Formats: sequence, C-alpha cells, structure tokens
Amino acid sequence: MLDHETRAAILRLRQEGHGTRFIARAVGVARASVQRVLEQGHPEVPPRLQPGVLDAYEEEIRGLEQVCKGNLVRVHEELQARHGVVVPYSTLTRFCRSRKIGVVPKKASGRYHFEPGQEMQHDTSPHDVEVGGRVRRLQCASLILCFSRRRFIQCYPKWDRFHARIFLTAALQYLDGAAERCMVDNSSVILHGGTGPDAVISPEMAAFSKHFGFEFKAHLVGDANRSGRVERPFFHVETNFYPGRTFTDLADLNAQAIAWCDKVHGKFHEGCQAVPDHLYAIERPALKRLPAYIPEPTAIHPRRVDVEGFVRLHTNRYSAPEELIGVDVEVHERADTVVLFHGHRKLIEHGKRPYGANQRVLAPEHRRRWARVQKPGPSAEEVALRAAGPAMAALCDALRARHGGQALRAMRRLRRIWLDYPDALVEPVVARALEHGLVDLDRIEAMVLRSVHGDFFRLPTDPVEDPHG
Repeated sequence: MLDHETRAAILRLRQEGHGTRFIARAVGVARASVQRVLEQGHPEVPPRLQPGVLDAYEEEIRGLEQVCKGNLVRVHEELQARHGVVVPYSTLTRFCRSRKIGVVPKKASGRYHFEPGQEMQHDTSPHDVEVGGRVRRLQCASLILCFSRRRFIQCYPKWDRFHARIFLTAALQYLDGAAERCMVDNSSVILHGGTGPDAVISPEMAAFSKHFGFEFKAHLVGDANRSGRVERPFFHVETNFYPGRTFTDLADLNAQAIAWCDKVHGKFHEGCQAVPDHLYAIERPALKRLPAYIPEPTAIHPRRVDVEGFVRLHTNRYSAPEELIGVDVEVHERADTVVLFHGHRKLIEHGKRPYGANQRVLAPEHRRRWARVQKPGPSAEEVALRAAGPAMAALCDALRARHGGQALRAMRRLRRIWLDYPDALVEPVVARALEHGLVDLDRIEAMVLRSVHGDFFRLPTDPVEDPHG
C-alpha cells in the first residue's frame, strides 16, 4: 500500500500536467496504482477494508472486557471457551487497541509555574539500599522548593507521623524557611481522612504546619503530575546517589545525602535551565522565616519498669532507676535520644539505638547493680590441699581446668584421699600421676592403695593355728 508521501507526489505531478506513464516511472510504482490514487483524489491512505477474524465478535469482546474487569488474558480464554475463536493473544490486544476497548484516554501533562516561596512538595519512596553490608528497605523522604528546585533528602527505617515531623523539621531548617503551602499525596501519614481538595489534615500535622507558618495541601488521586517536582528526583537519587557509595550505618547515609544535596544544588539544572543555588538566592527572601523556638519532635510512650530495672522501646531496653521497678513512667522518644520521665521529673537520658537492634542500654549510674559477679575464690578444701605440697597444688590446677569453676566435688574427693592415707605416700603417687597426665581420682586412689598395701595395712603373713583343731 502506497504511503501518504507517495500519494501526494502522484497528485502533484498530475496537477502539473504529466501523464500516468510518466508519473509511474517518476515515483517507481505501477500504472494501475497511479490510476487508483488518481481516482481516489486524496493523499490520505484509505483504511483496510479486509475484515478481521475478531470483527464479528466486537460486541462480545466489549462485554467480556467489562465482566473480566479489564483482564484481557481472561477475555482471551473466555472467547475461546464460549465461541471457539482461536487467535494469538497479541491479535486480541491489537484489536482492542484499535477499537479503543479498555483503553484509558491519555491526557497530555501540563507545566506548572511557581512563584518564589509559593509552594514546596513532599513525598516518600521505598528504596533498597546496602547499609552496613546488607541490603535494607528504607523510606527515602524528600522536600523540595518548587521555584528553586532546592531539595533535602533523608532515609528512615520506617515512616510514620513521628518520623515525618523529624524529617520536616530538619528539612525546613536546612532550607532556612518554608513556602506558603506544602503539596503532599493522599497517604495517611499526613492526612486524617478524605482525598484531594476534601482531605482533612491530621491534628498533629496541622499543628506542626501552623507552628512553621505553612499549610498542607493534597493533590487529586492519580494526579501524579501535580507533585512532579518531588516525584521525578527520586530516580536521580536511586541512579546517582546510591551507586558507588558505601554506608556504614543510617547516620552515615543521611550525612552523605546532605553533602550530595549541597553538591547537586551548585550544578546546572536541565529542567529549570539554571543553577538551584542561584534561584534559591531569589526565593529565600520570599520564604516564611523559621520560628524563634523549634521544639524537638517527640513521641511519648507509656511504659512500666520491669523487674530488672529496664523499659522496652522498639526491641531495645533502656535502664531506669532501681527504686522505680514496677512503676509506670513515660518514655520520650526523640530523633537521637530516649528520655525517661516520672511525672514531671526527668530520670535519665539515653542515646537512641537503631530499630530492631535488640540492645540493652545501661547508664553508668545504674551499672553498679549490674556489676560483673567476681569469680568465686578457692574453697576451704582447695586451700588445705594446696598447702600440702607442690604436687597437690598442681593437681588442684589440673582439676580446675578439667571440671571448671571451683571443681568442688573433685576437691572434696581429693581431700578425703589425702586424709585417709599417709602424706608420705600420697604425695609421690600424685607427682607420678601428673607426670603421665593422669587426673582421674579413681585411678590415683588405686595407685595409692597399691603403694601402701604392705605398710599401711598390717595383714598376717604366717598361718594361725586353730585352737579348736
């Protein structure tokens, strides 16, 4: 079939007065094809009139697409089961595209223009990052000023309103101000209910935004372009920040993320055709100034001190004063610290441990009750045996090495042997046993018996006459 350009050339040559034979030679097609184009009289390529296999089943396919909720695989199976229509799956999908069956009309995305200090956008994205030698699923949070494209990113092991307040506080301090509004998606972290223009901001986050002088706004569900300023840079983070870098822990990752942001802000930005730092110099006077007092984000957890004098928070245990065992206290969780309060009295402040670390944090002033128990000294039996001579002392060392601890049972057995038999015979037997590495007390006692049977036990050697014989 001739394309649009060839058909237009044929019509133009005819208007110039050339004949069919000349036109056919000029464009390199058959005269019959030239004549057909001249009869049609327009350059548009006519649609194919050859009926397809699925043309007769168009209404049935539309109905199946609704029943199968847009799953064309099930439409393909049902079409074959109900009507015996056997066609490749690709033929069905091409037919549905040509007939606009199950196809959502595409809309061109628009461009949003923002004045300095008018809007900032916030969102999160799950990233798999290698931290400390193992891959972890982290939530990457980002806040960006829409005019200057200056942004701030941090990663967290979990994402909730407490971590949102921690991140936004650090981000606003990094940006040194806030825009009039902050565009967010419809997640439940910021919102209490509703979506889009009908969204209700949670009281906790509404109070947070009021303190910094801005307001949260949620875009329509599915309108991802509305938050494109913050959505698109996540790909840049995944492809430019993580590769080739090593992170010892989460704190190291976040510190490198800030340094990376500082570096990016000094480079030319293709989207805005400018350097973000230069635009930020224009936008900064329009930002709302930070309040004089910025409270540290805190999450309060009621806990009871257990019998060992600890409270548990996120799989970790933090020590409390011993006199508060069994008493209810408040655990104030902050970004880097954990503070224990009893009423209005501050008890102790601990360094916060990572989530899932299963660590026990013991304050120095609480260490005395967990002082390491000293190893028990030698028993009375061992003291007496060591005083008996060097061979007995060496055997005591061997028994301790073999049995561990005080080896109290072995020491008592050896002391009984030492008391039951003469010292002059026991000492040489013990020395001879140690020369051969023998510490079995049963065999040592047998050796002592063989040595003393003629001297210690006075047995008659001559026969005794029987008086009644």
